[in-house]
Parts: sequence; structure tokens; C-alpha cells
Amino acid sequence: MSKYRVPDFLKIDLEATANRLVECVRKTVEEANASGVVLGLSGGVDSSTIAALSVRALGVERVKVLLMPDKESSRKSMNDAERVIDVLGLGDIVRVDITPAVKAILHMGGDNYDNAPRVPKANVKARIRMVLLYYYANKENRLVVGSGDRSEWLLGYFTKYGDAAADFYPILGLYKTQVRMLAEYLGIPEDIAWKPSSPDLWPGQKAMDELGAEYDVLDPILYYMFEKGLRDEEIVEKTGAPLQLVKRVRELHERSRHKRSPLKTCIP
Repeated sequence: MSKYRVPDFLKIDLEATANRLVECVRKTVEEANASGVVLGLSGGVDSSTIAALSVRALGVERVKVLLMPDKESSRKSMNDAERVIDVLGLGDIVRVDITPAVKAILHMGGDNYDNAPRVPKANVKARIRMVLLYYYANKENRLVVGSGDRSEWLLGYFTKYGDAAADFYPILGLYKTQVRMLAEYLGIPEDIAWKPSSPDLWPGQKAMDELGAEYDVLDPILYYMFEKGLRDEEIVEKTGAPLQLVKRVRELHERSRHKRSPLKTCIP
């Protein structure tokens, strides 16, 4: 187990959780009469965990993995993805440099790669990856398995119609800290399971810089906010987090509400 201390209220029965999620993956694929799953592997803990669960549920021969870097992607992230491939024994791998597609979209928008606004360019990358995943899913009768977790979902820390687009989301009910513990249990190397989070959409991007803290701080706030329904001041007392950070977490949740309700209509 990692050197990071996990509060008792976030600890889970790892064996029971793994078994439940493996059965969920297997049943979902069977009910869809699909040939298997396809997933994007980034070298991060979420996609690595999804890959491990999928292999347990379906076997390596029914799990297709796409590596989709662009020219700004971290070399370390790609190395970590390759390590996960080796650890899990994955063999159906597609490696695609998405840089030409990103450049083409940006050119149509009147920009070039180097001067395009950072966040819109980052979202283009995420959405191109979604298109590629669904291309292979449609071509080979597979399901796209999503790797979003509960922490990211509640904070809105994902790209709408990008990494949030999938056919099902096995770990959406688990906080990031819980996913990290599960990853280790499933055999993902510890340094990958517990490394600082980054969507890796631009050089040097770190989740904590955008969110205000790492997930070992954010998850207890999210737990008391959404599982226990505590007020901000009560959360401060429970977690010791600064009130400003607690308020930011609540603000991030409110501002991203539209992301969790993508099919909003103006007529009920």
C-alpha cells in the first residue's frame, strides 16, 4: 500500500469492489452482444485501472487499447502507458499520433497549433480521441469503456463530449483515492497508481494547479459535501481544509452542472 494515508471513511473492500466491477464490465459487454471493449490508455491511474478491470472481465484478447499522444504529450505518460501494457499483457494496441488531426481542426478554426488558445486546443485533443475510440468501437462491434471517476465527475474536471463520452463508466462511483487503492490491488505499479494527476493536455499541466489541491485533500471535502451533505464550515472542521478551498470545490461543482446533464431541454 502507498505511503499516502487514506482516511478510514474512504477505505473500501478492494476484493469485493474489484469483483463487482469486473462482473459489471462482463455483464455490460454481454448484454450489448459486443465483441469486447476499446479504451484510451493515458498512463494515468484511471485508464490503467479500467484496463486492468477489463482484462479480468474479458481476457486480453477482447480488450483493445489506443495510445493517442500528440506532440505536447508527456513522454513519461506514454512510458507509463507502455508499462501498464506490459504488466497486463495487452496485445491489441493501436498507436496514433493525433497531432495532424488537431492541427487540421485548429486550422479550420482560423488558428495554428502554436497560437491556438490553450483550453479550446486541449478540448479538441480530448474530442479527437473520443472520435477515434468510437471509430474502432463501431468498426469492431466494441463498447467504449470510460475511465472517469467520482472526484472528477463532481468537480466537472473532464471534457464534455471528450473523455466524458463513453458507453459505460465502471469507476464513476469511486473517488480518486479509492481508484488509486484499487489500482494497486489490481497490480498497477505503485508509482503510477499514486502519481500526481494530470490530464496531460498541455506541457506541465497538473490537476492540483487547476483544482487548488491534490485529490488526497479534495476527496475528503467531496465526501463530506456530497455523501454527508455538510455545510462548508462543518467540512472545514472535519477535514482541516481552508474554507476558501471548500468554497472553491462547491463552486466548481455548481459551475460544471451542465456537464453532468448534457441532454438538457428547455421544454420538460
